[in-house]
Amino acid sequence: MPSVVGLLEQRELTARRRVDELRGEADRIHAELVVAEREWNEWVIARSRVGEVLAPDDDAVESEGRRHPEGQAVRSEPAVAAKPKSVVPLWPAGLAWSALSEDYQRILHALANRNRLGQGPLACQEMAACFGLDPVPGKVEALRSKAKRLVARGWLVESAPGRFTLAKDVAGQGGGS
Repeated sequence: MPSVVGLLEQRELTARRRVDELRGEADRIHAELVVAEREWNEWVIARSRVGEVLAPDDDAVESEGRRHPEGQAVRSEPAVAAKPKSVVPLWPAGLAWSALSEDYQRILHALANRNRLGQGPLACQEMAACFGLDPVPGKVEALRSKAKRLVARGWLVESAPGRFTLAKDVAGQGGGS
């Protein structure tokens, strides 16, 4: 008959081996996690850099003026707007438009005016003209990129290919400020 102490030592040895195996696995997973986080950060930086390159030059936009189609100057709120080129947050109910940078707010204001006037969806070329920009491919594509980003984050809806409107709850928000 085996001794009780011998049985306990055997169980202890088995448990210690299991702990050693799990620690080894945890170390391996931690090393993989570090590599995956580094790669993820590199992709975030790459996307950010491409966004900076594709964004219209803020100085050029300023010099061309900001006007609604009716000819009224666009209201600028730099004190409450998010900094330019900041990340577009997912839209939860009640989030103020001021969480977005001024460029994104301009898009929302233009679409809100279209909604108010019952004019329907807005294409990016029309949006460029609305902002007083030349409807050249570079400016139109920059606006399209921003509009698509707003769609992905729940602020806008692409009702037809290349035609954008405010998302239902965003439209009801009336500016959120």
